[in-house]
Amino acid sequence: MKEFYGIMGKYFARYKKFIAGTLLVNILSALFNVVSFSVLLPILEILFDTKHERYEFMPWGTGDVKETLMNNIYYYSQTLVDSYGPSTTLLLLGIILSSLTLLKTATYFGGSACLMPLRTGIVRDIRADIYRKILNLPLSFFSEERKGDILARVSTDVNEVDASIGSSLDMAIKNPILIVVYVGTLVAVSWQLTLFTLLVVPFLAWGIGSIGKKLKRKSLYAQSKWSDGISQIEETLGGLRIIKAFIAEKKMEDRFVAVNNEFRDASMRVAIRQSAAHPVSEFLGTCMIVIVLWFGGYLIFNGNSPIDASAFIYYLVILYTTLQPLKDLSKAGYSIQKGMASMERINKILAAENNIKEVSHPKTIDGLNDEIKLDNVCFSYNENREILHRINISIKKGQTIALVGQSGSGKSTLVDLIPRYHDINSGTISIDGIDIREMSIRSLRSIIGNVNQEAILFNDTVFNNIAFGSENATQKDVEAAARIANAHDFIMEMEEGYQTKVGDRGCRLSGGQRQRISIARAILKNPPILILDEATSALDTESEKLVQDALEKLMKSRTTIAIAHRLSTIKNADEIYVLHEGRIVEQGTHEELLAANGYYKKLNDMQAL
Repeated sequence: MKEFYGIMGKYFARYKKFIAGTLLVNILSALFNVVSFSVLLPILEILFDTKHERYEFMPWGTGDVKETLMNNIYYYSQTLVDSYGPSTTLLLLGIILSSLTLLKTATYFGGSACLMPLRTGIVRDIRADIYRKILNLPLSFFSEERKGDILARVSTDVNEVDASIGSSLDMAIKNPILIVVYVGTLVAVSWQLTLFTLLVVPFLAWGIGSIGKKLKRKSLYAQSKWSDGISQIEETLGGLRIIKAFIAEKKMEDRFVAVNNEFRDASMRVAIRQSAAHPVSEFLGTCMIVIVLWFGGYLIFNGNSPIDASAFIYYLVILYTTLQPLKDLSKAGYSIQKGMASMERINKILAAENNIKEVSHPKTIDGLNDEIKLDNVCFSYNENREILHRINISIKKGQTIALVGQSGSGKSTLVDLIPRYHDINSGTISIDGIDIREMSIRSLRSIIGNVNQEAILFNDTVFNNIAFGSENATQKDVEAAARIANAHDFIMEMEEGYQTKVGDRGCRLSGGQRQRISIARAILKNPPILILDEATSALDTESEKLVQDALEKLMKSRTTIAIAHRLSTIKNADEIYVLHEGRIVEQGTHEELLAANGYYKKLNDMQAL
């Protein structure tokens, strides 16, 4: 439970008033329950005529509280019998019992109702925290994690926390209160019998605890298996075209069936262990009642009992009532253990460290006045392999520079360092002489626009995709950006124009159309620094011409860093940097590099051929 409160404590702290409310109402419910059962004492006396002596009223404070209470209960019951007869007295006591039961059930409901905002709120907060964390984590985190596993943690694991922990909160909060009140009542009725009962309880706890020891580990294993299944579903949806092209449906089906069967077997073992909790606790609880019944009966028959027969029956009723919260508490313990396995998986995201951190008082920037400078920049994702080595680049305001080289030479990684998607290992990257690590991340990224090789669109309208990231954009602004990007004409030919949904990742559009919408998005943002990451490499000749024309309009009066495989698209760049295995091996204009007859000339000749 210490681990449980360690992870979930921060969520409980947000709902302190609801927890206080449910504690108060559940205490009242337990007290009403005990008092309602005490009405059984005079009922038993009347039914079995066990009390032959007459009772006189005993003023409060003249003797022991327990003795005074029991004496006055019997006194009032005898007075009622004398005045109204046994039958009417039973009816009056029954009405009192019903009224107390009504109060007990009302407070019981109130305790559960107070927990609803806590239960639903915690699940909402966990989902919100995960999503917020996903947005803030660096890109490097997601390169090491499977997308399907992350989706499983956000969906399946959170649902498991709701089903296991959320549904157990009522039992976990209410039952300890009931147990304390009931045990206190048992001690008050007979501490000797209660002491004997408590000697039996460790065997009950051992029987229940032996079931729950491996539950958390088995639940963790089952959830990891379902993550494998979610990952495969996500991969299948993304690769359906390839699966069908290579006639691999049966192969993929067999893979999923294997994962699905493993998850089913693991879940079955968890369910069997969990379902054993109730019958085991029921059997052990009944054994405890039988032992106490035998011991108490033995004392009464031999005249050594500290309580009379009716009080012993009341004791047994309270003891039996205590068993239910004990069983519920053990059930809640199993559910919490099962839910904690999912919470641990969720916590791997929530506790993940974001190594892209701002300084305590970051500087803000609203544009580029002089230059972007990379000075002796080195970078690696891990210690095994250096991706970039001693990169030195100076980009003056208004210049267009290009990065070329074979795949894996570090071009995309280099441009990812400027908006701080990753932090460099050594060297400096500065804008107008200010190290970007001293800048506000928000202001740094606000002056940079991106157009990537894969145009990333959201399942929304054309208007919202172009206006994405630009606050208060009007229809006129969006249309103007679309015209510059050569996108307005095809947008107006769509069924709903700018309000047409583009589908998942823009699937209803062609590659050239998606790219022109992403260019319009960058135009509307109007950034002083523009990063083009192979923006035309995946397009046909006609689309490339339209996109290239749009890019040239976008690049006017902006500082541009372009990555290109097609050298024809960057031959007019002010400076071209040739990367090979993470190092700059050549730099100069297109003509200078051709004249140098080096690596760039080799790339150019291969494309010309």
